[in-house]
Amino acid sequence: MRHFGDVLFQGAVLEEQEKRGSREAYAKMTAQPAPAGLAERETSFIASRDSFYLASVSADGWPYVQHRGGPEGFLKVIDSDTLAFGDYRGNKQYVSTGHFAANDRAALFLMDYPNKRRLKILAHATVLDAAENENLADRISTEGEGRIERVFTLRVDAFDWNCPQFITPRYTENEVGDALAPLHQEIESLQRENALLKEKLTALSS
Repeated sequence: MRHFGDVLFQGAVLEEQEKRGSREAYAKMTAQPAPAGLAERETSFIASRDSFYLASVSADGWPYVQHRGGPEGFLKVIDSDTLAFGDYRGNKQYVSTGHFAANDRAALFLMDYPNKRRLKILAHATVLDAAENENLADRISTEGEGRIERVFTLRVDAFDWNCPQFITPRYTENEVGDALAPLHQEIESLQRENALLKEKLTALSS
């Protein structure tokens, strides 16, 4: 596995860093040993995601970003440098599938909006027919999602955690529900208390 910067900091990027004064700091960062693979921090983060953004590249160089969503953990960590997820019947455009057939380079953004965390992953993608890879398809299937048609495997080349400065916190319906649960419980308790007080007042006035 390589440093994220070793993959992306090339050519004109290096020139811009030199010109704008950030090259020395990033050179020190990439001088450190590269990660051996995805560690506990990364694997637990990936296992708790219910969506991610997947980028591919067209035959003439256009980037394409697709949102992928599912139950928490639908993006599976197969081993320390391999991820996989199931591809189900959709709109039948097959844009990412076609792109990866010609150019296997992929980029993933995994977001934790409430905690302002972002994991960036660079990988090489392979698309497999689920019927020809039943064991792997069964391993990554998620209940209630239907039949997997294709399996996307991603061999991780590099990853990086982003600065949280400009990540706007957003919350899913379940996260909002969890946050409001104590308030709802308090309201229910007050409503019961209010009902009892009304009963006592009615009894006193009768």
